[in-house]
Amino acid sequence: MIHNFNAGPSVLPQSVLHEASKAIINFNNSGLSILEIGHRTPLFESVMQEAISLVKELMNLDDDHEVLFLHGGATVQFMQVPMNLLNEKETAAYADTGVWGTKAIKEARLFGNIDVVCSSKESNYNFIPKDFAVPNDAKYFHITTNNTIYGTQWHEIPKVSMPVVADMSSDIFSKKMNYNSFGLIFAGAQKNMGAAGTNLVVVNKNILGKVKRAIPAIMDYRNHIQAKSMLNTPPVFAIYVSMLTLRWLKENGGVEAIEKINNKKAALLYHAIDNSKLFKPTAAKEDRSNMNVCFVMEDPEKEKAFLEFSKQNNIYGIKGHRSVGGFRASLYNALPLSSVEYLVGKMEEFEKKI
Repeated sequence: MIHNFNAGPSVLPQSVLHEASKAIINFNNSGLSILEIGHRTPLFESVMQEAISLVKELMNLDDDHEVLFLHGGATVQFMQVPMNLLNEKETAAYADTGVWGTKAIKEARLFGNIDVVCSSKESNYNFIPKDFAVPNDAKYFHITTNNTIYGTQWHEIPKVSMPVVADMSSDIFSKKMNYNSFGLIFAGAQKNMGAAGTNLVVVNKNILGKVKRAIPAIMDYRNHIQAKSMLNTPPVFAIYVSMLTLRWLKENGGVEAIEKINNKKAALLYHAIDNSKLFKPTAAKEDRSNMNVCFVMEDPEKEKAFLEFSKQNNIYGIKGHRSVGGFRASLYNALPLSSVEYLVGKMEEFEKKI
């Protein structure tokens, strides 16, 4: 058995993989593959409707929030958000807590003024800033709720007077939140809710239509809302896999239930690291991510040997990002607790050998 800790694209539930593989050959006994059905046929319209309905149910969304499945990953949203929400002479506030926040800031500056209200760059993004203020005249406040590369996570969302825009690509559906409190949420599907190729956007429709610039039709959220995510040919297969993943999540108790499992997984691995003489964590304890556990060795010379040992024991995808080094174990929703138990056991076994 492979234990897949890859940061993304990442582990999917086995039931989703089986169902998706069958649909590639014969979708819903239609005799057609999911890859070749028309996106405006009842066959796929039912997929889109169920996917949107599941998002609304799992997030407990109110009527003001619209759900979209769009092309591209979260990176597209780095420009689409300010294009729709920020006039040229207006200001938006951004938190710089990692690579993805930095990239979002760079894109947003093409559309208006950007105030970077906090940053943890000087510490290689190993903590979440706490002591900062967001100007009341900012049109929105952008955060990255979980930082995949550095293993940090916002455990408390700042309360501000303007809409909060959240990149939730790596912790979407992982814990209970008041999702209605956000102005806009976006997330690439490939880490925690499906396959690469589609991007979830949840937007409060009341914040749209206030910019003066002409927005290209394909980039205007309002057009996608009106067309129910069918403005152009959607990424059919990626949306289908997301729908199956969301269905799996609902069947397993929803966000509240998966949060309890995620907490157990993270607590188990962090406990092993904290009590190890060989490994040590990289992120500030109060800001540690429950999705991406980053750690290194006291002796970096031994890291290559542990990676090889892991490979020999069917542990996949734990090499850390080059920005941090060491190791990164991604504990997304679909990763079973048994895989974390197995990893901890192998870490202890390796430590005894050294």
